[in-house]
Amino acid sequence: MKFHTKYLWFNTPERVSFINITPDVEEELRSSGILEGLCLVNAMHITASVFINDDEPGLHSDYRRWLEELAPHDPARYRHNLTGEDNGDAHHKRQIMGREVVVAVTGGKLDVGPWEQIFYGEFDGRRRKRVMVKIIGE
Repeated sequence: MKFHTKYLWFNTPERVSFINITPDVEEELRSSGILEGLCLVNAMHITASVFINDDEPGLHSDYRRWLEELAPHDPARYRHNLTGEDNGDAHHKRQIMGREVVVAVTGGKLDVGPWEQIFYGEFDGRRRKRVMVKIIGE
């Protein structure tokens, strides 16, 4: 059994961003030499997300609008912000979009559907955050 770990770092200028990290994950898979196994991609921050979906700008715009309707950025709305933060909404957005994904590795490739891409979702940007890529297999 082999293991490969890499940390990807992000510092987005916008508060909310969606970044396609599929090429980065594929590069780590190639570097690992693993042909069969599992690839975990995990947002290592409580106001960021990793998810799988289509790389289509309309969908991303819809996500932004939908998430803002569900958890608006209104600092007075969240008790969490009484701690001095202003990111209560970002915690909720992360909870909705998810913390991590696990993708099968088959024949040295990510075994995903035809339109599936891996995304980093940022909900409280403008500071450095990391994503862990952990690949386990043979």
